[in-house]
Amino acid sequence: MNKKIIYVGNDSRYFMMHRYPLAVAARDAGYDVHAALPVGPELGEIERSGIHVHRIELKRGGVRILNDISTLRGLCALYRAVEPDIVHHHTIKPVILGGLSARIAGCRNAVSGITGLGHVFASDGFLAGVRRGLVSNAYRLALRGGGSRVIFQNSDDMSLFVKKGIIAYDKARLIRGSGVDLEKYRVLPEPCGRVAIALVSRMLWSKGIGEFVRAAGLLRSEGLDARFVLVGDVDKSNPDSISTNQLSKWSESGVVEWNGWVDDIVDVYESAHIVCLPSRYGEGVPRSLIEAAACGRPIVTTDAPGCREIVRDGENGILVPVGDELSLAYALRRLIADGDLRQRMGERGRSIVESEFSLKRVIDETLAVYEELLL
Repeated sequence: MNKKIIYVGNDSRYFMMHRYPLAVAARDAGYDVHAALPVGPELGEIERSGIHVHRIELKRGGVRILNDISTLRGLCALYRAVEPDIVHHHTIKPVILGGLSARIAGCRNAVSGITGLGHVFASDGFLAGVRRGLVSNAYRLALRGGGSRVIFQNSDDMSLFVKKGIIAYDKARLIRGSGVDLEKYRVLPEPCGRVAIALVSRMLWSKGIGEFVRAAGLLRSEGLDARFVLVGDVDKSNPDSISTNQLSKWSESGVVEWNGWVDDIVDVYESAHIVCLPSRYGEGVPRSLIEAAACGRPIVTTDAPGCREIVRDGENGILVPVGDELSLAYALRRLIADGDLRQRMGERGRSIVESEFSLKRVIDETLAVYEELLL
């Protein structure tokens, strides 16, 4: 009988972007694959691929006591009914609620994907510190168990969890990013015309959107002729989200353009000369930066966990201090003015992705974690 695996997530679109190729690879490797996800338009496509879909109530963002208790009960019931050999949870709430459910239901093996620490760990202040303590304790409870493995996307997060005693070192595994398809994200020739700088992200303050807008304003005040483009949705479930009204005001001012959600993100990289993400968010490894490097685009980002995993400063991009729009403006000005430097950095970025961040590599390393648990 085939081994059973259940993937648990809180967003069907995120699952399709980041975990669907892994689930398909597990299916092709002989696993009986299940996915537990909230209702979403992508569920039909997932089911048609031969993956068993279980619809669950799992709300993104914040603590909703009654809903979270209901989710916990639902996952316990699902695990007892399916009796999976492995459960694999992704993102904060599925990792915590799914991990607790797996322990209660007696699941033998649980894999947790820490895809960054989010705004809770990136925020300052007394209340943020209290929240961090509560979340750390919740992780500590959820990630216990002899048959557990925790996959981190960057070494900073892994070191933090081990240092705080949230997990034991022998349970931690480092697999950088979710991987990108090197056929889909191919090297693109630089476009003609005005230099365009794209920032691809959810529209959160902690993604450095404000710093990007202020840097764009500084460069425009100097008479620099370039386009500064924001690509991504607001995130109403996140308290750190920038309002649609604010984004529209920035766009109307002419300092930046806001394009919202774009279905084919390759088109964005094809029309951009530079990709920027001045994040102070608790990133895993930002997918947009891996995609940009795969397409041969130089990167400007912050010297912060996750971001520095993909950028080698001075080789395939430029690292700037967190929250420093002056340094950000200087780095962007340097790349805007130097086409040869953009070309060299783009070529180096592609080679880094080919050797370290390919989808095949991430899938192979993750399947190896499953096999380790099943021995």
